[in-house]
Amino acid sequence: MWILFASLSAVTAALVAIFGKLGLSENISPTIATTVRSIIMAIFLVTTVGVLVSIKKLDGFSLSAFGARDWLLIILSGVAGALSWLFYFVALKQGPASSVAAIDRLSVVFVVMLAVVFLGESFGWKAFLGAGIMMLGAFLITLK
Repeated sequence: MWILFASLSAVTAALVAIFGKLGLSENISPTIATTVRSIIMAIFLVTTVGVLVSIKKLDGFSLSAFGARDWLLIILSGVAGALSWLFYFVALKQGPASSVAAIDRLSVVFVVMLAVVFLGESFGWKAFLGAGIMMLGAFLITLK
């Protein structure tokens, strides 16, 4: 099931680039566009929480279930995500969407490397070859 959700994530992330690039007219600051996008996302997610409450998916949940370390890491994840969006929209404003998206997707390569260092995951030569091919692909896409 995770493959389906990962695939849906990839498709919707692609739509971010397309809709974002189309929405970043000359008069629109990438910072303001990112802020508006974030507000819309927050409204969407709060609405989703309302649905979860109505179908009783949050029964028994408490924010106290989060420890101090959990809070810190979730906050850091939120800050990293916000910075990622901001950098992404600045790049979209200045460059072609296909090249920006290709370089942005190098995040997969960084995840592979960081997962080894911070999560203790191990990858074989195939994963590292795949990461290398992704890097080459991103480079080739950005060539004009």
